Amino acid sequence: MKQYGLEDIHNVVLLSHCGAGKTSLSEAILFTAGAIKRLGKVDDGTTTSDYDPAEVKRKISINLALLPGEWQGTKINLIDTPGYSDFVGEVKAAIRVSEGAIIVICAASGVEVGSEQVWAHSEEASLPRLILVNKMDRENADFYRTLQQLQSKFGSRCLPLQLPIGAQDDFQGIVDLLAMKSYTGSPAKEAEVPSSLKDQADSFREKLVEAIAEIDDRLIEKYLGGEELSRDELSNGLRQAVVTGKIVPILVGSALKNIGITSLLDVMYSYLPLPKEREVVIAGDSAKQAQKIEPSQDAPLAALVFKTSADPYVGKLTYFRVYIGTIESNSQVWNATQGEVERIGQLFTLRGKTQEPVSQVRAGDIGAVAKLSVTSTGDTLCTRDKPMPIAPILFPEPAFSEAVHPKTKADLDKLGVALSRLSEEDPTLQVRREADTNETILSGLGETHLEVAAEKMLRKFGVGVKLETPRVPYKETITIPAKAEYKHKKQTGGHGQYGHVCLELEPLPRGSGREFINKVVGGAIPRNYIPAVEKGVNEAAQEGVLAGYPVVDIKTRIYDGTYHPVDSSDICFKIAGAQALKKGLSQGQPILLEPIMNIKVSIPEDFTGDIIGDLNAKRARVSGMNPEDGRNVIEAQVPQAEILRYAIDLKSITQGRGSFTADFSHYEEVPPQTAQKIIAERQARKT
Repeated sequence: MKQYGLEDIHNVVLLSHCGAGKTSLSEAILFTAGAIKRLGKVDDGTTTSDYDPAEVKRKISINLALLPGEWQGTKINLIDTPGYSDFVGEVKAAIRVSEGAIIVICAASGVEVGSEQVWAHSEEASLPRLILVNKMDRENADFYRTLQQLQSKFGSRCLPLQLPIGAQDDFQGIVDLLAMKSYTGSPAKEAEVPSSLKDQADSFREKLVEAIAEIDDRLIEKYLGGEELSRDELSNGLRQAVVTGKIVPILVGSALKNIGITSLLDVMYSYLPLPKEREVVIAGDSAKQAQKIEPSQDAPLAALVFKTSADPYVGKLTYFRVYIGTIESNSQVWNATQGEVERIGQLFTLRGKTQEPVSQVRAGDIGAVAKLSVTSTGDTLCTRDKPMPIAPILFPEPAFSEAVHPKTKADLDKLGVALSRLSEEDPTLQVRREADTNETILSGLGETHLEVAAEKMLRKFGVGVKLETPRVPYKETITIPAKAEYKHKKQTGGHGQYGHVCLELEPLPRGSGREFINKVVGGAIPRNYIPAVEKGVNEAAQEGVLAGYPVVDIKTRIYDGTYHPVDSSDICFKIAGAQALKKGLSQGQPILLEPIMNIKVSIPEDFTGDIIGDLNAKRARVSGMNPEDGRNVIEAQVPQAEILRYAIDLKSITQGRGSFTADFSHYEEVPPQTAQKIIAERQARKT
C-alpha cells in the first residue's frame, strides 16, 4: 500500500448544523473518489460513517468517523462529525487534527445555529475552510438567499467560487468562476457557461478576481494596470488567500444527486493546506511556554491521541494523528502525558468501521491501534529520549447532569466499570458520587448526550440504567439556641441500660459545619463515655427533624448528665446523645438550607431580556452583565433546585445559541413556601 507523507495528505473535517447533509456528502465524496463501490443512504442506515447502532436508529451522526480516500495521487482523510450540539466534543477533536474544513450549509434552511457554532470553532482553531451550499435539489433551495446570509453572518470574505445552474428539481450543475466553464450532470460534463448566467457569472468573477489580487502586491499592481491575471496567478493567489483565511470560497452541489462533488474534490486538492503548512504546538509548562515547531518526517515521533472508543469485540481502539516522525506496528512508544511506556500492536487505517492493517503511519497521517493499556484521549505518544508533549484538546465542560440508577442488582455490580469505560471513551462525560444524596451523577453536554450514553452502556457493557433528575442536597440547621436532655433507661432481667445527657445547641455561621464540645465538670459523666455521646450526636445529625436531611452549622455542647456505675455503657450514652440532639433540633426552630450556585450565562444580546426574565422566575439574583464579543454574559446566583434542567431551558429560549457554567457558592435558607413543598414531598417519598 502506498505510503503518504506531509506533502500529499489532506486532513479535512466536515462541519455543519444537524441535517445539512454531511454524512451523505462524505458518502458521495468516497464514491466519487472510488473508495466505495455504491452509495449508502442515511435513511437506510447503510452509510460508511454512520455505522454505530445508535446512529442508525436515530439517523444522526454521534461519533466522528474517519473516511480516507485518494484523489489526484494524494490521500484525503475526511472526518465526518456530528452536527448535533450535544456531541461537540467529537467536533473539537476532529478540528484539532485537521488542516482544513468544509462547512456544509443546506440551501433550503440557510445559515442555522449549528452553522454559526462550527464557524466559531473553526475561527478559534484558525482553520482554513470552504463552504459548500448543499441540497441544491431540495424544495425551497435558494443559493442567492443563502449567499446573502453567509456574507451578513460571516463577512465579505465569503465569496462564490461557483454558481448553481438551476435550483430545486431543475438543479443541473455548476459554473466554475475561475475557469468560466459549466459542469452539468453526474459524471460531470464540461461546457460553456449558459448564456442566461453569463452576466451574473462575469459580475461574481470580477469580485473574486479583485479579492484574489488584493492578497499580493504584484497581482494588485497588474490588476489595477488593466492587465488580465493568468489562470495560474489566480489559482496560486486563491490558494494563498484560503490558507491564510482571507477568502472563504463558496461552492455549490447536491450530495444526493452527486452533482458538484468532483469539483469539490478538485478545490480541496488545490486550495486546502497540507500538513507541512501548519506548525505543531508543543505544550510547555509555566517556565517554558508552548512553542510551535515545523512538522517533519525524519524527526523523533510526536503523535496526538484524539479519540478512544471502547469496542466490545476489539477492546479499546485508540485513534491518533502523527505530527512528527513515524509510528511502527509492533513497537514501543513513550506516553509523555502518563510518563509510561506503551506497547503498540498492529496499526490500522480506518474507513468507518472497516480496519485495514498497515505497517506504519507517517507524519501528517491518521491511524488507529487496539488494546493500549495506559493511553487515553489527549495523550501524546513520542520517544522517551526526546519527549514532545503536544498541546492537548480542550473539551467543553459538562452542562447537564442526571442521576444514574441501575435497573437490577446485577447491573449495580457492573455499573462502576461501565461508567469509567464510558467516560474514558468520551472526555465530555463526567462521573461523580454525590455523598449527600448517595447518588451517582453522570454529567454531559445535553439530554440526548446522556440518553445515548445510557443506550451505549446497555449495548456495549450489558448494564441497564434509569436516568433521573438528581436530588438536591438540602441541609437542615437551627436558628435559635436550645437546650435538651435525654435519659435512656431500661430495666430488664440482669444488667439494665442507663445513660443521661444534657446538651446545649447553638447555631453557627453558614459554612461552619458541626462542632462538638465537652463542658462536663466534676465527673458527672466519666470521660470514657464522652466519645460515645459525640458519636451518637454525629449519627443523629445525618438525619434532621424537618425532612431527614443532614444537619449543619451547629455547635453541640455537652454540659451535664448522670451515669450508673453498673448499667451505663457506651451504647447507652450513644443513644442518649442521639435522642437529646433530636429534641434540641426540634426546639431550635429548624430551617431547611439549599445550595446556591454561581451561574454565568453567555448569550447573543437579543436574548438578554428573555434570559433575565427566566432567571428571575427561577429565584435568581442577577449580579452583573458584561458584553463580550457581541454577546452578553449574565452573572447571577440561583438555587441549584431551579437549574437542574437549565441546559434544556436555555437551549429552547436561545434556539441553542446560549451556553452557561455553574459552580457551587454557598447554602442559604429556603423560603417558607418552598420549604413546605420540599418537606411534604420528602414525607410522601418516605411513606
